[in-house]
Amino acid sequence: MDFGNILLGAVNEFFTPTTAAYALAALGLAVHFGYTGLLNFGQAGFMAIGAYGFAIPTLSFNAPLPVALLIAMLASVAFAVLLGLPTLRLRADYLAIVTIAAAEIVRYVVTTNGLTAVTGSANGLAAFEGGFYSLNPFAPGQYNLGPFSLNERDLWIRVVAWTVVALACVVIWLLVRSPWGRVVKGIREDENAVRSLGKNVYAYKMQALIIGGLLGSLAGIIFTLPRGAVQPANYGTELTFFLYTALLLGGMSTVLGPVIGAMIFWAVLSLTQGLLYGAIESGAITFLNTTQAGQLRYILVGVALMLLMIFRPQGVLGNKKELSFA
Repeated sequence: MDFGNILLGAVNEFFTPTTAAYALAALGLAVHFGYTGLLNFGQAGFMAIGAYGFAIPTLSFNAPLPVALLIAMLASVAFAVLLGLPTLRLRADYLAIVTIAAAEIVRYVVTTNGLTAVTGSANGLAAFEGGFYSLNPFAPGQYNLGPFSLNERDLWIRVVAWTVVALACVVIWLLVRSPWGRVVKGIREDENAVRSLGKNVYAYKMQALIIGGLLGSLAGIIFTLPRGAVQPANYGTELTFFLYTALLLGGMSTVLGPVIGAMIFWAVLSLTQGLLYGAIESGAITFLNTTQAGQLRYILVGVALMLLMIFRPQGVLGNKKELSFA
């Protein structure tokens, strides 16, 4: 078993575009749940809206990159408004039910055979990332960053992905420390008290839902660009639960918590997979095959999350005072 390569693979997961996408989507959940108290179980739906909203215009009418991004963001806003209009005046559990159902509806709609020409059905869409990589300033070749070697495409998507995450963190940090942020945190604690002060609770909830959804849609675009394809199977309900895992690992009422949580989540998955596969190949484990080991790593992460909730429910960076609304 090569422990050095296993550890190196886990460290590499800290900086992959997929980790950046999870960090961005989990940050959106922090706006929804951590700061405003909105129980959104449909963040995978926002990611799918962003990915398809970017890919379809690019492939259908060769939309330039800025236009495709704008369409994806407008679709995300429309989706958030559609979810929020019937639910935000009701109890939080109604939003949870509607969002998880809406995310599944989005996934099933894009797999409809009648829309194959537009969405690609179950096969998804591919070859829409050319406009993004045409902006790549890095010359073709290999770039050595410490022990890691990246080609120009990998380096470009990582730079863009983590720059977007950094900018999003700054924006959310400024928002939650503004008067707007104080209002939404008040809504999280006691929305009736905030309403008694003359604040439009419904409007603030809608704004938070839109902002978190926009972050989710941006995450969906970043998630799909390295793959060069968008497939509906990637946006199942389990994706939202993985995002909540990342959020809870880092701290749900913090700005950097979702980022740290996403890094820990993917590093632990890589580390457990490497150790299990290595043990199977060396003969140290004989009662599992690689397929079973791949599922076991999620069980181990689940056990770790349970222990975290018992001994440190506020997450790695969280504050116990922020748990009072739960």
